[in-house]
Amino acid sequence: MIFTRLRRPEIGSIALSALVSAYLLVVTNNSFWTHTVAYFNDSVVALVSFSAALCLLTLAGLTIASVRYVMKPVLIFLIMVSASASYFIDTFGVIIDKDMIGNAAVTTQAEAGHLLTGSLAMHLLLYGLLPSFLVMWVKVRRRAFLANAAVNLVVIIPCLFVSSGLVYANFANVAYVIREHKDLMKRFNPTGPVSAAVRYAASTFKERNIVVQPLGTDARQGPRIAAAGKPVVVVVVAGETARAMNFSLNGYARETNPELKALGVVNYTDTTSCGTATAISLPCMFSVYPRNEYSDWKARSTENLMNVLTRAGVSATWWDNNTGSKGIADLISFASMTNQKNSPLCKNGECLDEIFLGELDKKLQATTSNSVIVLHQLGSHGPSYYLRYPEKFRRFTPDCRTPELMKCSVAEITNAYDNSILYTDYVLASVARLLEKHQDRVAGAMIYMSDHGESLGEDGIYLHGAPYAIAPREQTQVPFVAWFSKPYQAAMGVDTACLAKDTAQPKSHDNLFHTVLGMMNVETKVYKRDLDAFANCTRKPAGGPAFQSADTTNDLPSNVTRPVALPGEL
Repeated sequence: MIFTRLRRPEIGSIALSALVSAYLLVVTNNSFWTHTVAYFNDSVVALVSFSAALCLLTLAGLTIASVRYVMKPVLIFLIMVSASASYFIDTFGVIIDKDMIGNAAVTTQAEAGHLLTGSLAMHLLLYGLLPSFLVMWVKVRRRAFLANAAVNLVVIIPCLFVSSGLVYANFANVAYVIREHKDLMKRFNPTGPVSAAVRYAASTFKERNIVVQPLGTDARQGPRIAAAGKPVVVVVVAGETARAMNFSLNGYARETNPELKALGVVNYTDTTSCGTATAISLPCMFSVYPRNEYSDWKARSTENLMNVLTRAGVSATWWDNNTGSKGIADLISFASMTNQKNSPLCKNGECLDEIFLGELDKKLQATTSNSVIVLHQLGSHGPSYYLRYPEKFRRFTPDCRTPELMKCSVAEITNAYDNSILYTDYVLASVARLLEKHQDRVAGAMIYMSDHGESLGEDGIYLHGAPYAIAPREQTQVPFVAWFSKPYQAAMGVDTACLAKDTAQPKSHDNLFHTVLGMMNVETKVYKRDLDAFANCTRKPAGGPAFQSADTTNDLPSNVTRPVALPGEL
């Protein structure tokens, strides 16, 4: 081969560190520099000082690694990390933080496959593999260990002193930008994704021996559900990637919810998610903790809604057409819909959400006890929106027919996304119709809430997963819809006319836990009536209130603290 015949060029370790530093700074940090210029727009001096300091610190960091047997593996690793991260950051406008690393860690092969495109392969070839090969190919001139250390220090120490001086001289401006724009350094390659991975690994290691604390040990079914006369069934549909602004129920110009509109559902127009990615939002939705108190550690160390329902004697079931329950259904009946190999609704490890309907029909026919059934949708998960709906729901065209969104116009992407919302409308309406079909046997209700929204190219941002503090409303405003059968309304005292008057009031994922407990008339100290979205429109039964409002400050597991008071035992 030609490269075997060519003489390998020689280069000093400091020079190689400088070249790789320049490559990483210039080639793989387009998004970082764009935001840096925007954030420092009021101070050119601070911008130049910050940029110079960062360049010097990068050189110092790589020089530290310029040791025999260490240098090339480290440089190649950093090049590949930066090349990979820069593709997703520059293409989709995402930020690779700890939560994004967590999302990647729990993704499925089918889900990841939509992101493994030809564009990604070409990007990694040109910006990752090619420069890595050059680093591997060149011959580095070596010195004795002590001599090499001395030369390295001659570079490292001045870099550290000068960078410190530059930052100190403009500390007020630099500190302000870093404090106010916490996303900036998360965009910097390679330290942003590397530090995120380290923090994720550290938190995972910390959580390896978590002991889950019980919740709602006093839970029991109340008198109203006991007198219902037939099994009460609530279907909770956990949506995926549906954003509120594309629901015609919320005023969107396109008719994306014709079937729900015809059913006369209760639709809440101002609902906020707990997070911007499934790995955060889904556990948070089913957690007792509100968003401002929620953490992954708390969710993993405390039982959730499904466990409280089970403890109260309610049959709890989770059907999943997504990437799993994120630990929520570990202790209840769980079934993955994607395991159905021969269904015409499934392909390449993914199924259309209609896969739920046949099974739900059969389950309702056989139901003999009060039940909560969770349907975890695939919904509108991107970037392959066109795979989320069958051909007959391809109403808005031309629709983007590729996961490589940069090859489509925003209009085409929106068309595909709106088709997926139209299909979700059909699936939700079908769930309601099945509950209505079996209303002679069960008193049924449906509640739907999406886990997070989606960016479709607004301000150059795509998909989801943005840090919550800077996330656009496209990713945090989600649909919240409820439907109640006549038998359910009669048995549980729900006044839908009253609910319709309250739909403009702000709601959030904080409401789901308490609302579902209320829907099933579960009495427990961890229930908060003020967070039950339907409580004010639920008639009290004769003989006293159906539910007791309680402050849960003293009813959470002892291993968890609130910002104000220390909790006691359950």
